[in-house]
Amino acid sequence: MSNNQELVFKIKADFLKALAHPVRLQIIERLKNKEASVGEMVKELGVEQSGLSKHLAILRQAGILTSRQEKVTVYYSVRDKDIFHVLRPIAEILRKKLSETNEMLARLGKP
Repeated sequence: MSNNQELVFKIKADFLKALAHPVRLQIIERLKNKEASVGEMVKELGVEQSGLSKHLAILRQAGILTSRQEKVTVYYSVRDKDIFHVLRPIAEILRKKLSETNEMLARLGKP
């Protein structure tokens, strides 16, 4: 494998790692339709501000979120709505997997 191919795989893996946390997925979902301040997200998501700030920084560094400052308030939004084209198929795969698991469990429960 060439160095370029390895770099591409590393970039992809780093991007997916940025998504690989329940709070980060909640943040992205919260920002789906409109921006929010850190304070709003602390209240809505029930996350400590210090932890939320770390997650927001990771998502910003990955290019998933963008921020703007208005006086002392920082607002975050999704940089590119195409991220939902990535997340939607994942949700569909998980729905199928859950359905198959439920069917299997139902068969196991029959005499």
